[in-house]
Amino acid sequence: MRAIVTGGAGFIGSALCRRLVARLGCQVVNVDVLTYAANRASLASIAGRPNYAFVGADIRDREAMDDVFASFRPDAVIHLAAESHVDRSITGSAQFVETNVVGTHTLLEAARRYWEGLAGDAREAFRFLHVSTDEVYGSLPETGLFTEQTAYAPRSPYAASKAASDHLVSAWRETYGLPTLISNCSNNYGPYQLPEKLIPLMILNAFEGHPLPVYGDGQNIRDWLYVDDHVRALVAILEGGRPGEKYNVGGRNERNNLEVVERVCDCVDAHQAGLSEGRPRRALISFVADRRGHDRRYAIDASKLERELGWKARETFETGLEKTVLWYLSNPAWWQPLRQHARQRLGLAAA
Repeated sequence: MRAIVTGGAGFIGSALCRRLVARLGCQVVNVDVLTYAANRASLASIAGRPNYAFVGADIRDREAMDDVFASFRPDAVIHLAAESHVDRSITGSAQFVETNVVGTHTLLEAARRYWEGLAGDAREAFRFLHVSTDEVYGSLPETGLFTEQTAYAPRSPYAASKAASDHLVSAWRETYGLPTLISNCSNNYGPYQLPEKLIPLMILNAFEGHPLPVYGDGQNIRDWLYVDDHVRALVAILEGGRPGEKYNVGGRNERNNLEVVERVCDCVDAHQAGLSEGRPRRALISFVADRRGHDRRYAIDASKLERELGWKARETFETGLEKTVLWYLSNPAWWQPLRQHARQRLGLAAA
């Protein structure tokens, strides 16, 4: 398979590139404009392989996108390029609209032009997989799960921009026949995640003895998905998914934020010397003002993906978190250059 991966220097994108190139032997072109969230060091293990190439380009640049399609002649596009941090969207929504909405539109049009020029088996086999989020569905009560039929109800600028991009992808399928697929995933975590995100931020703060700020009462619930499980799902959807369908990807690992931070503390304590006077790292936890529009609960029903494509998450939250903590503790050369401005939650800095 020949695949264009957009945003392939980001957290999920780099994990996908590593799997496609090193594990599956695919020909991959990684298209990434290299914003603050990108890190080419995450791709060091595949950078020299003959089946991998990098193109530094913006998905909003139609000419550049047309050039990539024309020169690479892909069988598939896996679209991950996006602004993705809710805290950043609250104080800088314009960039989220530009990248997530305008960028997706530009990429769809480039893909449509390319696909309409294909014939026979190549046209039939082409796929455009748009990778999205469960945040488009809004907030759940104490019971129930997000399904593929759940109505959209985004509550943050980030979620709204991703919802808009999902609708564009669906419209290009219905209007033009472009063979698109959509995946909506729960909260990802794992190695190579930017330190401003919750789990790596808490790991590194706990390791260094910095405060661990928890929004509100800490009872906001998320379903946690280990990144390698997610990229396996993306490959399964790309290879076996039905064009025009959407698939929810979740780990069946609901945890409230306080439980997540407490578990991080316990894992770091288990692998590193304790704080001064033998205090456990849970002593670093503090409760701070809640984030605006903070959805109370997300939970994914991944039954369709499990039933139709045979995918299932392999990692529990405990096994995945253990692997993640050990990776960060063992790889300071990767995260230390990114750490200078990422010691507090961005919502606190904005406030």
